[in-house]
Amino acid sequence: MESSPRIERIQVSVYTVPTESPESDGTFQWDKTSLVLVEVIAGGKKGIGYSYADVATAHLIDESLAPMLIGHDAIANGGAWRKMLEQIRNLGRPGISSMAIAAIDNALWDLKGKLLNVSVAALLGLVRTQIMAYGSGGFTSYSDSKLREQFGGWAEAGFLAVKMKIGRDAAADIERVRAARAAIGPKVQLFVDANGAYTRKQALEQAHRFRESDVTWFEEPVSSDDLEGLHLIRDQGPPGMVVAAGEYGYDSWYFRRMLEAGAVDVLQADATRCAGINGFLLADALCASHSMPLSAHTSPSIHAHACCGAQRAINVEYFYDHVRIEKMAFDGALEVTKGFLYPDRSRPGFGLVFKETDMQRYRVYNSLK
Repeated sequence: MESSPRIERIQVSVYTVPTESPESDGTFQWDKTSLVLVEVIAGGKKGIGYSYADVATAHLIDESLAPMLIGHDAIANGGAWRKMLEQIRNLGRPGISSMAIAAIDNALWDLKGKLLNVSVAALLGLVRTQIMAYGSGGFTSYSDSKLREQFGGWAEAGFLAVKMKIGRDAAADIERVRAARAAIGPKVQLFVDANGAYTRKQALEQAHRFRESDVTWFEEPVSSDDLEGLHLIRDQGPPGMVVAAGEYGYDSWYFRRMLEAGAVDVLQADATRCAGINGFLLADALCASHSMPLSAHTSPSIHAHACCGAQRAINVEYFYDHVRIEKMAFDGALEVTKGFLYPDRSRPGFGLVFKETDMQRYRVYNSLK
């Protein structure tokens, strides 16, 4: 039997892209986003994966994770994932370590798809051929006119749901939510995301006020670490309004605690944070064991494939900043069609080709230097 190709080289680079304008949510402000890109070479193919993280993530990949994977079976990405988890034992699993593993793991899935000439969605075993995508933006830094323009454009384009940021000013949030509802009309679902900005009682009061605008999704009404608070909002909030959280989960233990606490109606997971596609699949399995829906946080060109192979997936966040960067950085970045993402199963792996020349001016780190 012919042996599988071995990993020959792993390269990592970082590209920091300024936002179109300063942006903010309920608890954070930013004016740039960094893409950590990993390229894994084996068998004449190059797999690409990425995370949205700090340059320190690239240093960890370059100095610790990449060297010990050289010579590893390029098809056996489960074994590579296990080796990386063992390698970061003394560093701690949450944060940079899991994002570094995610970028490599995603690249290994892309490489495996290319070596076998199938898409990642097909490689995972198709559960569905499409996944709903909701437009995500509506930053607290936006004027009401800009909010209406963005959301009205998404509604006109056929999105079935949109999500806005709230939490900077509780009183102003009520009017901003009303403006958003007016912009999208009665048929498009309206989601809100406080990024943990509210107190428990404040969030509960806001939930009932938001119901007047037919808000059906309240994300991180309180801190995602406040499992009792999330449970309170879920238990005493308006009927028909789901509580969602989980995007800051880096391992399966985090997701398990959140589910066992009855903290959410929808669990979120992010394959660029929770140690890649392998970590995302563990979140899916936990959701299945709790009869819980799974939602993918941002990074739509990766998550469209992951969700089409996940049993419990219901939607992907079509996050404005990541959509913009993925279109800038990759040929093959996915577009929404009538509210859904369709992985291109005619192209192997994730179907992405990195635009190195276009992105060179944003590069702040390169392992080849």
